[in-house]
Amino acid sequence: MKHDPKHQFETRAIHAGQSPAPENGAVMTPVFFTSTYAQDAPAKPRGGYEYSRTSNPTRTALETNIASLEGGRFGLCFASGLAAVNAVTQRLSPGDHVVAANDLYGGTFRIFTKVFERFGIDFAFVNATDLDAIRSAMRPETKVVYLETPSNPLLSICDLAAATEIAHAGGAIAVVDNTFATPYLQRPLELGADLVLHSMTKYIGGHSDAVGGALVTNDEALRESLAFYQNSVGGQLGPMDSFLFLRGTKTLAVRMDRHCENARALAADLEAHPAVERVFYPGLASHPGHEIAKRQMKDFGGMISFELSGGLPAANTLATSTNLFTLAESLGGVESLIEVPCSMTHASIPREEREKAGLRDGLVRLSVGIEHLADLRADLLTAIEKAAAKANA
Repeated sequence: MKHDPKHQFETRAIHAGQSPAPENGAVMTPVFFTSTYAQDAPAKPRGGYEYSRTSNPTRTALETNIASLEGGRFGLCFASGLAAVNAVTQRLSPGDHVVAANDLYGGTFRIFTKVFERFGIDFAFVNATDLDAIRSAMRPETKVVYLETPSNPLLSICDLAAATEIAHAGGAIAVVDNTFATPYLQRPLELGADLVLHSMTKYIGGHSDAVGGALVTNDEALRESLAFYQNSVGGQLGPMDSFLFLRGTKTLAVRMDRHCENARALAADLEAHPAVERVFYPGLASHPGHEIAKRQMKDFGGMISFELSGGLPAANTLATSTNLFTLAESLGGVESLIEVPCSMTHASIPREEREKAGLRDGLVRLSVGIEHLADLRADLLTAIEKAAAKANA
């Protein structure tokens, strides 16, 4: 492999885990559509491959690549981000305790509360921007502190270095969902995290055409325990999706630069608009986590959430009035998306829990794409004017 750990991010994104095929010089990693592999003798596979649930050369290339981008030693790729969350949580036993951020992806909240709580695992959801709240929630049985930063959908910022210290002091591992930031903008392992999680469906893939998840760690024992669940439960990523994510990582840096550039400008527009009550974007000086984000992130990302003065009716009108911003779940693709979290991505969280975390029904979330800024600005501001006019009618 013609990459070096000392190479810059953009170089590793293109070369880590990949080299021209020795058989024919193919530059792109082949897609190995095979379920099984010939063995030279019983229990003596060629090149370490036996069965594609356990490992596949295309997936291995992606796992090496994503580990390099996060500055980690080991990567594991799964069929979805939630399959990765599942592998992390399956390491726990009845009686174990998890401290988790209360502002996190609705699917993560659902798998914690609807799947694993009934097996005797206890979860405490706290405001992860408040280090004392994390510290107070720790118990002798706490095995995991689970964080998102920036969070989904309120773009809250957690001080990762400080939070991971609290986790380690209590004998727990720190797991960080880095989906919103991507390894281009933030590398939690360098800030003390034990495990980084991604929904690669989003920015890693970047083209809204594949679903996958990833875990990255520097701890070999942790990697082995997670690989056991990946293989035993069967939530691994297929070779075609692995190929698509490898294609995505190659352009991650240039895409993220444009995502951030567009989002910074639109966040400023929204903050200045009279019909907008609040804007959640860590790149704004008014954001309570702005200084921490400046310290632990390269840039502030492509996600924006905001509230209109007309509440939920205005939010619904806005979400159905844009042309370039497509009303859809998910995020991180080259195209811009808009959604209303309370009825879409976070509907699985009870309303009282959402409101306790500060997620009001009228919140609108934008995934700002890489289209021309002028077109996005015109589309969004026109839709806001329409929503405001309807609210005032």
